[in-house]
Amino acid sequence: MKGHRNPGFRLSTRRTSGLLLSLMLGGVLLLSGCHGSLFAALNTTDEHKGIVVERHVVFDAQHHLALDIYRPAHAQHAPIVVFFYGGDWTHGKRQWYRFTGTALAARGVTVVIPDYRKYPTVKMDGFMHDAARAVAWTHEHATQIGGDPQDIFVMGHSAGGQIAALLATDPVWLQAYGMQPRDLAGFIGLAGVYDFVPIAAKEKDMLGMFGKTPAEQQRAQPVSFVHGAESPMLLLHGTADHEVDPSNSKSLAHAMQAQHEDVTLKLYPGVGHSDLLFSMSRPLRGQAPTLDDVLTFIHSHEMGAAGDESPDPSP
Repeated sequence: MKGHRNPGFRLSTRRTSGLLLSLMLGGVLLLSGCHGSLFAALNTTDEHKGIVVERHVVFDAQHHLALDIYRPAHAQHAPIVVFFYGGDWTHGKRQWYRFTGTALAARGVTVVIPDYRKYPTVKMDGFMHDAARAVAWTHEHATQIGGDPQDIFVMGHSAGGQIAALLATDPVWLQAYGMQPRDLAGFIGLAGVYDFVPIAAKEKDMLGMFGKTPAEQQRAQPVSFVHGAESPMLLLHGTADHEVDPSNSKSLAHAMQAQHEDVTLKLYPGVGHSDLLFSMSRPLRGQAPTLDDVLTFIHSHEMGAAGDESPDPSP
């Protein structure tokens, strides 16, 4: 598929810290499928001071779907991030991404990490409805979790970036819950899959979940839905990403710019696909300024945020 190669997790050893290298033996555990071991290592050094964590909050009893909440203690009207994890649309667990939730919560952001059904249990309509339902639940319960319903951002990495980007561009998903993309304060994409039609014949799972014809596949491509009614976007990508080509983020940024929309594109030299996400964790924070850039974007787009500086959209 154009610009995409298995958006799972391949550890880049060139820039990875000695701590993680010793734990993961150069990525051998990843190659043998031990994702849980990798994320357990990342989460052993997560931040929890001044943070309240609520785990396994059911938001869709019918489909047995739950979410985890990370919020600053005593938070009121904090910005909220709903984070969608990657994993090829076929695997992943919300618990693995505790390091993302705690990193943001330690800096004043309430974070909601929901699960969603995966392929082949469901196709695109299934997991997109799950994602929209999670955002709608967050909007309904925003004040109860210390947040502000006007300051909800959707964020995702890799395949999760595609899910979050569709929520922020194609109005059909949120409309089912009485919302629209403009109700979001912004979209934050980390190495997301945005521009990939036509899907190559070898991508059997993607053909199964998104359809076999270009017309069907267009429904899954966020860049197809940029029409000038989108929320602001922050698009982050590493130039050394060999899983999801940086052209995906460039294409979405160009589509936003063509509509004179608020978009910031940042490309990190030498940063790989997994490095971009893992730099949110404390031991790998030197990999890329992901956390700082995400926080700057959030605080500059909060309702009532001081000043009205516009991001500098990079070409």
